[in-house]
Amino acid sequence: MAQQLEVVEVDLAHRVWPTLRAEAQQVASEEPSLASLLNAVILRHSALPAALSYQLARKLGDQELRAMSLREIAQEAYAADPTIVDNAEADLRAVFERDPACKGFVQPFLHFKGFQALQTHRVAHWLWRSGREAIAFYLQSRMSELFQVDIHPAAVIGSGAFFDHGTGIVIGETAVIGENVSMLHGVTLGGTGAERGDRHPKIGNGVLLGAGAKVLGNIKIGDFAKIASGSVVLMPVPSGCTAAGVPARLFNCPTCSEPARTMDHTLAAEIS
Repeated sequence: MAQQLEVVEVDLAHRVWPTLRAEAQQVASEEPSLASLLNAVILRHSALPAALSYQLARKLGDQELRAMSLREIAQEAYAADPTIVDNAEADLRAVFERDPACKGFVQPFLHFKGFQALQTHRVAHWLWRSGREAIAFYLQSRMSELFQVDIHPAAVIGSGAFFDHGTGIVIGETAVIGENVSMLHGVTLGGTGAERGDRHPKIGNGVLLGAGAKVLGNIKIGDFAKIASGSVVLMPVPSGCTAAGVPARLFNCPTCSEPARTMDHTLAAEIS
């Protein structure tokens, strides 16, 4: 796979689609048993929206809502709001840049459920904003069943998001997530009771949320903050700080400059 990695690194300054196709062609030649899959999902399409809609439909389709209908819904969303595809491209880059186990773009596009759940949500969110709540909830349910990721379709998620592993992520209705955020498995962005209205966290840009972190209530997590694995956060966290513990306390302010990109989970001295 060394040649594949080299191709990706050279092309990161350009659009994802040509690199994704080149990788797919290489993998198909190296592993003929996957050639049919790669051709159906990637190689026979002319652009990223067509391939992505096919992949989501292939994953999400069932007896109640057939794959063809799901593909038409995704294509409708992409045509109405091209930023959905731009965000998907940024998400795909984020996986490659932040996950040391990722060997290129084909791997997350075909196999990583965190990426696929996020793209399902982006379509569901467009449906929600378009007043089509019933079908948006249907996609939320299918996402939860297939990927073990549960995101309310009203939740707002910025571009360049990275859901590492994905399993057990729960994001509530009024949650807002900024740009270039990374979160690991088991993260919850939830409420603190049965009240209605604006009740979920607001996550700033460049935030890193460690495995199993619980951020609860309508609180602000500032830009480039870090939430340590297993923490329970009930109070706001200032920009550039780390919160750790149960309940969480503040550590090393400022923390590293871009924790979501470096995926740096380390702690320094506690604030007295």
